[in-house]
Amino acid sequence: MTLALLYLLPFVWMISISLKPASEIFDASLRLLPRDWAAWENYRAALTRVPLLHYLFNGAVVCLGILVAQIVLAFPAAYCFAKLQFRGHRLAWGLVMLSLMVPFQATAIPLYVFLYHMGLLDSHAALIIPFVASAFGIFMFRQAIKSIPDDLIHAARLDGMGELELVWRVVFPACMPSVIAFSIFSVVWHWNDYFWPLLVVNTQELATPPLGAMFFANEDAGSDYGPLMAGVVLITIPLVVFFLFAQKRFIEGVTFSGVKA
Repeated sequence: MTLALLYLLPFVWMISISLKPASEIFDASLRLLPRDWAAWENYRAALTRVPLLHYLFNGAVVCLGILVAQIVLAFPAAYCFAKLQFRGHRLAWGLVMLSLMVPFQATAIPLYVFLYHMGLLDSHAALIIPFVASAFGIFMFRQAIKSIPDDLIHAARLDGMGELELVWRVVFPACMPSVIAFSIFSVVWHWNDYFWPLLVVNTQELATPPLGAMFFANEDAGSDYGPLMAGVVLITIPLVVFFLFAQKRFIEGVTFSGVKA
């Protein structure tokens, strides 16, 4: 409980600052609740000084595009590793595991050069394409699929299902808790990503929420912390709501993915 409170303290303080006028933000008393409420002014400024809602929309488009592509590619691959045997199986799986150990920053420059030559910089495609293949997604889905009884797979084949139909009509619904858990991981990671959008986005029209917060800070010369924190609160709310709605499935998915057949 104490650790949870320590972890939440920065978020509580962020909300507190978003409610205060500038004169109270650096007050020595460290009050959580302001003497003079400035919530309306701060949140109105956060929504009007920069196109914050547009940044949120960009973040939703990018996160949804990445998530759909990751599931479409990673789930069939995970099924192959979990239930099929093919030449080079162990080598391919070893390469997937090896890719988990390579930090994204190590491949950022080659990806940037590739997107430059393809003429895709400063576009939604530049924000989505580098993340469509997810080794973590393959690993997580494989662990979930391995827990599905082989008899269910054989029964579907006897009913005349092809492998691709079997994946999406039988295995995918059975692994829904893991899919939701992975979706939370993916959305949170890419919603909060600041490094890659900073490299490939040059205009405010394509800014994602974290990059939009940087534009907001620049717009305010880094001194108007009340509206800045109000903007950060608004950026954080969609993630909190998303997690609260999917919390039960998230816990089931993380547990389910770690159980072997």
